[in-house]
Formats: sequence, C-alpha cells, structure tokens
Amino acid sequence: MDISLIICTRDRCHQLARCLQFVSEITFERSWELIVVNNGSIDGTHSVVQDFILHSNVSVRYIFESRLGKSNALNSGLENAKGDIVAFTDDDCYPMPDFLTAIRRVFQDPCVDYMVGRVMLHDPADYPIAINESMTPVTYQARSFLSAGLGFFGGGNMAFRRSVLAEIGGFDPMFGPGARFRYAEDLDIVGRASSMGCEGRYCPDVVVRHHHQRKKSDTPSERKACGIGTGAYHMKLLLTYREWWWFLKSIALLGLHFRRVSRRMFLWEPVGAAQYAYWWITARPRSQIYVADDS
Repeated sequence: MDISLIICTRDRCHQLARCLQFVSEITFERSWELIVVNNGSIDGTHSVVQDFILHSNVSVRYIFESRLGKSNALNSGLENAKGDIVAFTDDDCYPMPDFLTAIRRVFQDPCVDYMVGRVMLHDPADYPIAINESMTPVTYQARSFLSAGLGFFGGGNMAFRRSVLAEIGGFDPMFGPGARFRYAEDLDIVGRASSMGCEGRYCPDVVVRHHHQRKKSDTPSERKACGIGTGAYHMKLLLTYREWWWFLKSIALLGLHFRRVSRRMFLWEPVGAAQYAYWWITARPRSQIYVADDS
C-alpha cells in the first residue's frame, strides 16, 4: 500500500459529507486507502460514511473510536494504516484531485521524512485564519526548532513516512481538539519528528482548501487556544525532552508573536506553559517520562 489518508471527525456529518465528495475526486494511479475515524459522534456521521462506501470506488476503512480527543482518533487511524506514507486532512478541508500524487512526488526524495502543504481559504466570507497560502517551498532541517510563527504546521494537510510515526509513538493525547490543550497536536508531532533527526518540507504544490466557517468574532477564542497550546508545547520541549536551547528560543519568539501574530496569543502562551508544567509535576503518569537520548 502506497498511501493511507486519515480523516478524523466528530459530530460534523455535513462537513464530512462535503469533504468526502472532494476525496472521491482524487485521482491516484497507485494503491491507497481512506481511513475515516469517527470519534464518538452522535449525529449522522455513521450514515454519511456508509453511504460514501456504497457509492464510491474508494477503498475505505471505517473506525469508531470512543475515547474522545482528536489525537486518540488519529492514533486509532495510525494503528490501522497500511500505507508506507500516512497523509492527513480534516473534515472541513477539501483536497485537490492531485493531492496524493503530489504527496508521493515529495516523498520520492529519500531525505524527506514529513511534509506540510498549502492550505487555501475556501470561502472568502470566512476570516483568513488557519491557512497558509505561501507559494515558497521551505526545508526544515533535522533538529530544527519548529513553532508557531516559524512556519505553518496545520494538520489539515500533512504527511509522514509511517516508519517515522511508529518511531515517534504517534500523537500525544494531551493535545488537540477534545484534549487538555485543544491546539498544537500537529505542531507537537512535527516538533518531535524534528527533535529525533527527521527532515521536513513545506510543499505548496500539495493543496487543500479549508472551509472552516470561522468569522472575525471567532478569532479571540482561537488565538487563546493557540496561545495556550503553543505554550504547553514549548514547556513540553523543556520538561519532557530537555530541549533547553529550544525553550529559550520559544521565549524569544514571544516578542515576534506580540508584534506580528496576536497580542492575545502572546498573553496566553505563558498560561499554557504553566498549565503543562503543573500537570507534568502533579498528574502525569510515571510511565510517561520521555527523556531525550543524549548520546
């Protein structure tokens, strides 16, 4: 199997139906599978997926994951993925017909361990957040410090070699929608890949359109969640991986976020860092102590 495409969803059956319509139009000459993970939905998600299975030519694996949290759903998808490359998009994203072809082209370079692609705004009436429309390719060297403001690492358009994800151990259930920190599961996974010596790319030829339906009035809560999640991710780099230099860089980034990104995000990042530190000290399982290899 060449590529597994994973979509996780919860109680957004109408958005999922539109996404699957675009997925059905993907053209790819090699073997691939679609994995849809239903993360405890109580709406019509099951019916939408079953109807898609009946009326499309796509090879579909449908999984129900009762443990709430996007990262739990993503990990269930990974456990069932057969592809050498694992790609991800979201239920409010519309991949272009050449989506998988473009991804496979990227991974023909043996140096590439993971990639993120271009995320276009689908509806001009939506506020231009959670997108990256840059046409400039970027290489993320191994052991690069990755964070918000230094690139866009959206989970709606990313892919990894499956062997890399297996080595990393999948997604951290502490991060992502439905988790303690509802942002940064995507930033955390690329950050951990980089810390383990993996090289990545931003590839503008790999395109999805993001139909997030958020308006300007939604941005304060989004910036707050982004700030808290990013701060927690930075503290994790320090406490879990002993990345002291990266943590110092994250502090220096606060000024950049204040000037260029969002003052609200700037204010909430220290809160997220403090919340993660408190959890790490008081509540984390003893088995969840990942010390970086200093060799």
